[in-house]
Amino acid sequence: MGRFRDSSADEGNEAGIDMSPMIDMVFILLIFFIVTTTFVEETGVEVDKPQAASSVHLEKNSILLALTASGDVVYGGKNIGVQGVQAVVRRMLQKDKGDELPVIVQADTAAASGLLVRVVDEAKLGGAKKVSVATSRAAGRG
Repeated sequence: MGRFRDSSADEGNEAGIDMSPMIDMVFILLIFFIVTTTFVEETGVEVDKPQAASSVHLEKNSILLALTASGDVVYGGKNIGVQGVQAVVRRMLQKDKGDELPVIVQADTAAASGLLVRVVDEAKLGGAKKVSVATSRAAGRG
């Protein structure tokens, strides 16, 4: 009877691949990417930005305000109005004590220029050292 072996008994003795170290490594990488990711805060409203040939990319950490064609000033998806700009800028600058956060105004092409000037003025009165107007790069320029 020794000549005939049961083949099902031998299958349990095969060597397998231990997946535990790979799973641990994936979790460590996942935690690393979650911790080091910076999230860009959007204004919460879509505006049609004017084009400019001299546009440049600004830093990611900034206070984003949107000025719509209807004259609404939006921050974080909420209409704060021109009167709320100064308070929002002051609060955000106090929260981020180390750096001087720039204020970026995303003004719609159809927004009134007088209202844009008022928003920029209110941001400077709130303590902002640097206020920029967001534009899209003009076609044909690199």
